[in-house]
Amino acid sequence: MTQSPASSDTDTQAAPQRKRRMDALARARRGELEHFLAEHAGDVGVSPVRGPETGLVMVRGKIGGGGSPFNLGEVSVSRASMRLSTGEIGHGQLLGGDKAHARLAAIIDAIAQRAEFSAAVDGLVASIEARVADEDAALAAETAATKVDFFTLVRGED
Repeated sequence: MTQSPASSDTDTQAAPQRKRRMDALARARRGELEHFLAEHAGDVGVSPVRGPETGLVMVRGKIGGGGSPFNLGEVSVSRASMRLSTGEIGHGQLLGGDKAHARLAAIIDAIAQRAEFSAAVDGLVASIEARVADEDAALAAETAATKVDFFTLVRGED
């Protein structure tokens, strides 16, 4: 099946925005998602397509970034796919075993596809990204305070 150029262009433009949204929803606090849904979309009909379910994913690594890949270990992940009563399907996935969080993220991903909710979801994503950036900056500042600079003094008198 081939796509028309117009739909392909639209999909290409929407992909980075959806990736950004799904990343933010995965890093959100469950309370943020619950509050958003209660405030903006409390009456939306939802049914599960898949999950929510929790499983394991193998994490691979490389020594030095260029070495041979090896299996580092497994991490738990949760995922869900939800369908709105209007037909839109959303997906949510995140590290950890919080199935409710994955379900909420999937619902918000689905309602973001509806024009009447897209601006509100964009606002939610922006607020999550701002909070995460603030937390990352605070952690970086805290870590920088413990940094020790080692240096070697070479003297020519020896």
